[in-house]
Amino acid sequence: MVKRSISIRGARTNNLRDLDAEIPRNRLVVFAGLSGSGKSSLVFDTIAAEAGYQLNDTFPPFTRNRLPKWTRPDVEHIDGLSPVVVIGQRRIGGNARSTVGTITDTWTYLRLLFSRLGEPHVGESNRFSFNDPAGMCPTCSGLGEVVSPAVDRFLDLDKSLRQGAIRLPGFGEGGYWYAQYADIGTFSPDTPLRDWSRDERNALLHGGEAAARLGRRPPRDYEGVVERFERIYLHTSDNMSERKQETIRRFTRSEVCPDCGGDRLNEQSRSVTVLGRTIGEMSRMEIAELAGLVRGVDAPQVAPVVAALVSRLDAMDAIGLGYLALARATTTLSGGESQRVKIVKHLGSSLTEMIYVFDEPTVGLHPTDVESVTRLLGRLRDSGNSVLVVEHDPAVMAVADQIIEIGPGAGADGGRLVFQGTFEELRQAGTHTGRALSRGRPRGKAPRTAGRTIRIAGATRNNLRNVTVDVPVGVMTALTGVAGSGKSSLAAELVEQHDVTVIDQRPVGTNRRSTPVTYTGIAPAVRRLFARHNGVPAALFSANSEGACPGCDGLGIVYTDLAFMDGQEAVCEVCRGRRFVPEVLAHTVDGLSIADVDALSVDQAVRRLPDEAVVKALRHLSEVGLGYLRLGQSLTTLSGGECQRLKIARELRDSEQPAVYLLDEPTTGLHPGDIDTLLHVLDTLTGQGHTVVVIEHDLDVVRHADWLVDLGPGAGRHGGTVLYEGPVSDYGQDAGTPTARALAARARTGRGRDGDVPAPAGPSSAR
Repeated sequence: MVKRSISIRGARTNNLRDLDAEIPRNRLVVFAGLSGSGKSSLVFDTIAAEAGYQLNDTFPPFTRNRLPKWTRPDVEHIDGLSPVVVIGQRRIGGNARSTVGTITDTWTYLRLLFSRLGEPHVGESNRFSFNDPAGMCPTCSGLGEVVSPAVDRFLDLDKSLRQGAIRLPGFGEGGYWYAQYADIGTFSPDTPLRDWSRDERNALLHGGEAAARLGRRPPRDYEGVVERFERIYLHTSDNMSERKQETIRRFTRSEVCPDCGGDRLNEQSRSVTVLGRTIGEMSRMEIAELAGLVRGVDAPQVAPVVAALVSRLDAMDAIGLGYLALARATTTLSGGESQRVKIVKHLGSSLTEMIYVFDEPTVGLHPTDVESVTRLLGRLRDSGNSVLVVEHDPAVMAVADQIIEIGPGAGADGGRLVFQGTFEELRQAGTHTGRALSRGRPRGKAPRTAGRTIRIAGATRNNLRNVTVDVPVGVMTALTGVAGSGKSSLAAELVEQHDVTVIDQRPVGTNRRSTPVTYTGIAPAVRRLFARHNGVPAALFSANSEGACPGCDGLGIVYTDLAFMDGQEAVCEVCRGRRFVPEVLAHTVDGLSIADVDALSVDQAVRRLPDEAVVKALRHLSEVGLGYLRLGQSLTTLSGGECQRLKIARELRDSEQPAVYLLDEPTTGLHPGDIDTLLHVLDTLTGQGHTVVVIEHDLDVVRHADWLVDLGPGAGRHGGTVLYEGPVSDYGQDAGTPTARALAARARTGRGRDGDVPAPAGPSSAR
């Protein structure tokens, strides 16, 4: 008998509190709750993890060693599972060879098409692969770009060698290579380079013939600065340190390959055409336009190829990615774009009874684009699959068959099932999500006025059409527009043209020792607090120093690599996970040992730790809605939105001089009930004299802004134009733009104003 639900008993992963649940199969189920309530712990770390683990266990060891590793969750019993497909927000990234075309397999179809119909005929499809020696451009090795030294940045002509005229690391006085230039008798170490002859400067940089022309010949094995730089930094295959990578970023520039012009292919492959266009020209077309062009290929011998290619291109257009091009590098995609690209390969799948798991699929989408995502979720469900979605957007909840809310609070106050039912039932419930849906939003406040502006001038990046915008100083500005309209490009121009602090969602911790304690810088204050109360050295209370447990080096766990099986993390048998030796744990403050401090939430620590420096640093974390984080929690476990709010907290603490802050979708991962907290934080920044610019789709944040810059009207080549710049309150529906219409609708209804939550057209929630 087929199980009609996913049964969970006694789930204890992360903060889940012996949670029991019956989740219906073959339905669209949305999981709601405050940030940190345990939604992801249930959906990703329990359901998806157990399904992935059990599926991997069916393969032989050789295969398992090459599959993604799943850590088995802490749960008493779970059944009713089937193979899982996880579609998360993590950016695709990839290397310099990864493009939208390669990641979606559309490039494979296009290569096949050109190998069969292309004129002149050059051979098999690998001749159109920039990853194959048969097709790649020999000059750029198929990258489309060449990296060259930015020689103009190498020297400070106003300084002498002794004063550090060579700006590269290791070339200043006392540096590793300094003596190779200053002490060879060829160059004057004390004369500013501006006073050198042209031949002397060329000899310093390039050696070779330039050095031979000098009356004072350098040693026979002499290397010019440029030659040495290329050998050390550009002609090496070693894994480079972060320091080397930073040096390359500072002293090189990427340029379009002079031979292939960015097409990545060799000359013969670049000459082949289909329908009068080369494969490079097709790869630079927008996907929606390319789909229309390819439909014109009517040769019967390639009909299956054309059908597969058009189907994949149409699918990308249907989920709002029609403005992308196949040549677009995956490293430039946003989190939302990356997620939708991952979805594409599943649209044409005929598999059924799968479990699809989505992490906030509306991230990065304008309100008018959400309908395309809800249609997609409905298609996957109607194909006989179970679709589980972690989401805060009411528009997605409105089309769900069932909603499950985890709570009631966050962190230690969450981890329980507090609601399960329909959208209409949730709106009447007294949970955090129910109250957020049913209450209205106040009208926008009176806009703050700015005394001056900073100008973004003549922006032409990507699809921007020579845009010039004035951003008011000392207030909050929202950048809006449909996905692909040019918001991020305009923000990048702001960063390039002005001194801007970017607060993004990139991870803030790179190893398991990075915690809120280390990030906020309170570790020394906590150690001094314990030392002062107990009359012992502060170094005893560092898990990286004298007081660390010798069995685990202060980590609290011991990791064992089990090859093809999951690596095993075991609690240290010496310290039982408490990281310190017993002598250190005997010292307490207010009844707490140093290990107990790690288990405190931020809010608890503010109340329990009697130290002004500690309380001051942690209070800002509470202000940005992160009071539920444990002090000892690894920062590698935080979501992108949590990382961003952690950075905001540090700016609240450290900012002294007025600055310009750029935030990219700060509402990502935020429950509707937490929006007010975010707005208060942004108001605090502007109240301190800072300028805040947000790229945002959440209409409550947009309405709260003082100034609005709306881009569009469409995406890609249909965007890149400023549709409006001015006070938010003056942008009326009569403007006829997507943002103006969405703002007008929100002003009428609010988020649940008068009990009316507008639901977009999409899959019916009735089944």
